[in-house]
Amino acid sequence: MAYKLSAQDQHIIMVISEFNLNITERLLIGAVNAYLHYDGVKKNLKVFRVPGAFEIPGTIQQIIKHHSPNAIVALGSVIRGETPHFDFVAGESAHGISELSRKMDFPIINGILTTDNVDQAIKRSEPSGRNKGWDSMETALQTISVYCEIQTDI
Repeated sequence: MAYKLSAQDQHIIMVISEFNLNITERLLIGAVNAYLHYDGVKKNLKVFRVPGAFEIPGTIQQIIKHHSPNAIVALGSVIRGETPHFDFVAGESAHGISELSRKMDFPIINGILTTDNVDQAIKRSEPSGRNKGWDSMETALQTISVYCEIQTDI
């Protein structure tokens, strides 16, 4: 089923990692552009910044306690290095987001890039047109629509 994507009247909170800031800012631009493209109003979009991807799930948990968004979009960039740190950060952030998402009645979207190198991250965060940020916002809007259909279908 094809869904008509609409950000109109949708309050979306984004949590963005400041690690690899040159990449994550490009993801943020893509997500904001998608939100506005689908008729979102900028005042209904809130951004919280955290030091790295590892801090995203905890921040999402705080948002859940203190806000009532229609969706949360997590944006970050974890680039493989020479140590197992990549696997730990990427795995734990994905696990935390997934665990929170399953417990909520609204979508929590994992838009964290996990790439082998900087070139891949740059390619997937290209600011002109679609990028992982844009795709993550579209995913949020589509999933809002799916959740609404499920919650109102009798």
